[in-house]
Amino acid sequence: MPKNKIKSHKGTQKVLNVRDGGSIKIGHPGTRHNTGKKNSASNRCGRKASALSNADANRFKKVQF
Repeated sequence: MPKNKIKSHKGTQKVLNVRDGGSIKIGHPGTRHNTGKKNSASNRCGRKASALSNADANRFKKVQF
């Protein structure tokens, strides 16, 4: 039994989200600010979430989020 609790990684917790099926949801990059100068197609595509790749998902299995 560990002496201390394992804390969740707050930066990862704010960005990633686990779906019901087990896949990890992440938003598209470049959609946080300065969207007025970007074209409308990239702004529309940025609204949809995407799934994290399996290679990246395996890296985040060890991190609590």
